Amino acid sequence: MTPEMKSKIETEINKAPLTIFIKGNRDFPMCGFSARVVEVANALGCEYNDVNLMEDMELMQSLAEYENWPTTPLIYVKGEFIGGCDITLEMFESGELQEMLNLDAA
Repeated sequence: MTPEMKSKIETEINKAPLTIFIKGNRDFPMCGFSARVVEVANALGCEYNDVNLMEDMELMQSLAEYENWPTTPLIYVKGEFIGGCDITLEMFESGELQEMLNLDAA
């Protein structure tokens, strides 16, 4: 991974309290896992950054290397990698995700 790609990843991660690297975007997720993560992000009601990996294949490959996580989506909370779709859903359902973001659990 180039230093430029590492910097780009870190910049995206720190744009918002919640960053989701997905296939597609919040308005048009391009796979079921990305759609489920967007649903969670929308349900949280907090500011979030969605990064479309389909627009930058080098970013997708670099991100997989950066986290040693081969699948998408990848979710970050306050700069910390938490995992993919299943982990995010579990954390949302348990209220842990809301706690990490300092949100009132619904």
